[in-house]
Amino acid sequence: MVVGLIADTHGLMRPEALKALSGVDLILHAGDVGESAVLDALWAIAPVHAVRGNVDHDGAGLRDSLLLQLDGVQVHLSHGHELGSPTPAALAARYQADVIVYGHTHRSLVTHVGPTLVINPGAAGPPRFHVKPSVGLLTLPSRETQIVLQ
Repeated sequence: MVVGLIADTHGLMRPEALKALSGVDLILHAGDVGESAVLDALWAIAPVHAVRGNVDHDGAGLRDSLLLQLDGVQVHLSHGHELGSPTPAALAARYQADVIVYGHTHRSLVTHVGPTLVINPGAAGPPRFHVKPSVGLLTLPSRETQIVLQ
């Protein structure tokens, strides 16, 4: 199973991000969606699970976090802002999962904290903080991860 990882779109769905996610089996959006049109565009590719980020309003129908079982792998999905400035260590201390996917920092990251794989796919939306837009691809159950730059 190949899972597309995206975060911090802030209402902008880049064609390059859609192309990078083409062919995935499932998409996880780690918050700051911005507008429902973003999720509609992602749903045209694959089923989507999304969580609320700090810029998403309560009426968007998004939960604060999700715990999913995907191909026998427990995956926690949240934006990360609930920890203030999220770090892999703080996320792994708070959430028990095989894989933790988060956003908020706009910086892509793939690391391990003990046995837990922690992934931030970076930001796919408007340019901020002098980082290039990116999305991630996670292969399960092997947990191989690739950050794809647009």
